[in-house]
Amino acid sequence: MPPRKSFWSGPKAGIIGVSIAVGLAALSWAGNNLGGASGSYPEATHKVTLPKTLLDGGYTLAQDLSEQGESALAGTSEADIRDAKAVVGQYTSVDEDGAGVLVLSGMYGRIKNPDSVRSSMLKGAAEADGATVAVPPKDIEVAGSDVTVSCEVVTTASAGGEKTPFAMCAWADDNTGVSVAEVTPKSVAQSPESIDLDAAAANALKVRDEIRKPIA
Repeated sequence: MPPRKSFWSGPKAGIIGVSIAVGLAALSWAGNNLGGASGSYPEATHKVTLPKTLLDGGYTLAQDLSEQGESALAGTSEADIRDAKAVVGQYTSVDEDGAGVLVLSGMYGRIKNPDSVRSSMLKGAAEADGATVAVPPKDIEVAGSDVTVSCEVVTTASAGGEKTPFAMCAWADDNTGVSVAEVTPKSVAQSPESIDLDAAAANALKVRDEIRKPIA
């Protein structure tokens, strides 16, 4: 019997690269296009972390790319967010093929206008090379959550022109703003319109619960 070929044996590296680029573009756009916020800065009570595993152990940390995130945040307007720190990580699934990829890209600090951060992150995703927004952002209220999650579907184009869709969600609060992009064999096989954004939002909030921690 020939060795079983992984679903990701061809496009995986490109998808990871574009997913990371999308996350960094979202972070950069959000950090540099916040404007018009008024009022006092909230107290810094929470930060974003990169745990070794995510989603109840379903993903493991493959790369800490926070230094690239700091570069993306360079020039952030102090009028909108203070004490900004970037946190960027790439995770791979623990299944046999390591088929799933999850990239989180975010920042923490003292944010005046969380709604602008959330929407700016998703707008910034369209700025990444090779990425196109196939399904526009949708605000999703998840029962029991204290924040609104916005999700969209982004597609990436391979060298052969084949488009790969994946869900990207973002949330923001007084201290943290994070986007989560997740690519799975199931999402790759779907049309952009059929990807379940409600499920993606619920997953993003699970990620939030695992990475958002009180400042000691």
